[in-house]
Amino acid sequence: MKLTELFEKKTLSLSFEVFPPKTSMTFDSVKSATEEIAALHPSFMSVTYGAGGGTSRYTLDIAKNILEKYSVPTLAHLTCVSSTRDTVREKIEEIKKSGVENIMALRGDLTPELEAGDRSSWDYKHAVDLIRDIKESGGDFCIGGACYPEIHPESADQSEDIKYLKEKVDAGCSFLTTQMFFDNNLFYNFLYKIREAGITVPVIPGIMPITNGSFLERSIKLSGSFVPQRFKSLVDKFGRSPAAMKQAGIAYATDQIIDLFANGVSNVHVYSMNKPDVAEKIMSNLSDIIEQE
Repeated sequence: MKLTELFEKKTLSLSFEVFPPKTSMTFDSVKSATEEIAALHPSFMSVTYGAGGGTSRYTLDIAKNILEKYSVPTLAHLTCVSSTRDTVREKIEEIKKSGVENIMALRGDLTPELEAGDRSSWDYKHAVDLIRDIKESGGDFCIGGACYPEIHPESADQSEDIKYLKEKVDAGCSFLTTQMFFDNNLFYNFLYKIREAGITVPVIPGIMPITNGSFLERSIKLSGSFVPQRFKSLVDKFGRSPAAMKQAGIAYATDQIIDLFANGVSNVHVYSMNKPDVAEKIMSNLSDIIEQE
């Protein structure tokens, strides 16, 4: 199932993101966690690629297993950072054969080594180049792209960021998923600005439940997300108690999702970090809200 078909229905739904194992030693435990999340029957699941493509060989294995065993539509991430065009073509062919119909096309996160190295000889420097190659591959894929409600860290300003975002959409992106954010008003303002710029594809907000106080700092460093005082106070109060922080973080994420649903956003993507208990609790918190649709 192509995700654009899902987005056309306009019914309330949740999807979850998982990541593949870093090594073969942890494959079974990661596979088990992703299956527990799939058993909740989310609208779809996305499977990441890993910084620098380090875990890419397992991405398709996990995505294919979810699709075949649980009939949950999957979105396989594909990044082009440090990859050659031949390598990317091979990956696209593998995805074609797997039955997975959706690809999340990303430049990819840079490891410290890649960031410090010479990128002038790379075949791909931006996600838009990967999107064009996927479109030209002959595969009938639904292609997703990433967007930043608070501006991409490497953009000069939001106007420049939106200009490049439109290039990705014009190149073949059928939908966009946002980086995490903790203030819904940032998303609503961003949505208004991109619609004014002529970007009309579905935009799926990405919500990250922060269930560990120490994880917040790492998340902010990666995303550059603005943290409202309300959330800072929550972390300050509960961050030293793992159980309390987990409950408070899930409650905050749930509140964000309810507000998004109430304001006409039909589909929300949750960065669940291979945590079935977090995914299950959020689904449980929203069960009657989703059911009424």
